[in-house]
Amino acid sequence: MQNNRREFIRNTFGTAAGIVLANQVATATNPSSAEPTFAEPRIKFAVIGMNHGHIYGQVEAVIRGGGQLVAFYAKEADLLAAFAKRYPNAKQASSEADILNDKSIHLVLSSAIANERAPLGIRVMKSGKDFMSDKPGITTLEQLAEVRKVQKETKRIYSILFSERFENKATVKAGELVKAGAIGRVIQTIGMGPHRISLSTRPAWFFNKEQFGGILCDIASHQFDQFLFFTGSTKAEIVTSQVGNVNHPQYPNFEDFGDVMVKGDKGTGYVRVDWFSPDGLKTWGDGRLTILGTEGYIEIRKNIDIAGKEGGNHLFLVNNKETVHIDCNDVELPFGRLLVDDVVNRTETAMSQEHCFLTSELAIKAQKYAKQLSI
Repeated sequence: MQNNRREFIRNTFGTAAGIVLANQVATATNPSSAEPTFAEPRIKFAVIGMNHGHIYGQVEAVIRGGGQLVAFYAKEADLLAAFAKRYPNAKQASSEADILNDKSIHLVLSSAIANERAPLGIRVMKSGKDFMSDKPGITTLEQLAEVRKVQKETKRIYSILFSERFENKATVKAGELVKAGAIGRVIQTIGMGPHRISLSTRPAWFFNKEQFGGILCDIASHQFDQFLFFTGSTKAEIVTSQVGNVNHPQYPNFEDFGDVMVKGDKGTGYVRVDWFSPDGLKTWGDGRLTILGTEGYIEIRKNIDIAGKEGGNHLFLVNNKETVHIDCNDVELPFGRLLVDDVVNRTETAMSQEHCFLTSELAIKAQKYAKQLSI
């Protein structure tokens, strides 16, 4: 009987479903592996700039990680009012300087206008605090060079919340499966980032390329992050890229389509991003990621499984043993906790600094050297 049980465990835990089962067993027997809670705040943090709604996801991630939101500031009265209503226990600062000069604050978050984020991050690091930006966190090579320089000098954290990986439970689960060897060695990633444009909700800066950075610098930064993470590449280059404004002539400084081929030292990647998600879709975009390995592949349907299973966080895995669907809705999102760990311990567990900078470099170069598409 004991031998049969050992055989069952060996055979089961060797499959993708078995890896999921093993994680569930670990959670049941080790409560610390479940979503953590903190009796006392681990750090104090603040917000400067909230021009994109992503700031709310950024704040919630750090709160989950044990951070206490203590202050916020923005130049726009309407954005301040909405934020204050959401977080009434935080103090509305009278200026950016009030936050930067407050030595009790450890971390500053921002979703300011995209091309203003890196200069802000530099000021934050020079004030002795760590920084976490919405994507894109850097929009030009000149900004990147200065951010690298100041980060090296100050030894502060410059982080970017690539939410399509860090805030998507199926993508987090895919990382666990790939690490466990479920599909062998990763060869290629294919990242699709379609978005609904919702024209009436967009501010003027959204259509100004100088301010938003361009479609590859902006949206595709998610896909470059995932490419580097899943292939394990630490060096990479853009093979070819193209961008275009194919359907919004009323906004001549806007781009609504772009795609890229990228090559790393441990894999290759393809990226396609666009602003063409139709209104009939039940979510803002049918984001997908395919991870090809030597012994199988994973497809992630991040937000929706069209005409299929309800909700998001769907992971499909095919390897030499099975084809399985994994519901990832109970997976912990660890980024906020790990980032707070890094702030406290001066480590790089959430994301290495070089990974953050290389992701930005790829996105900026793909944008800068892209061919113009006219169709």
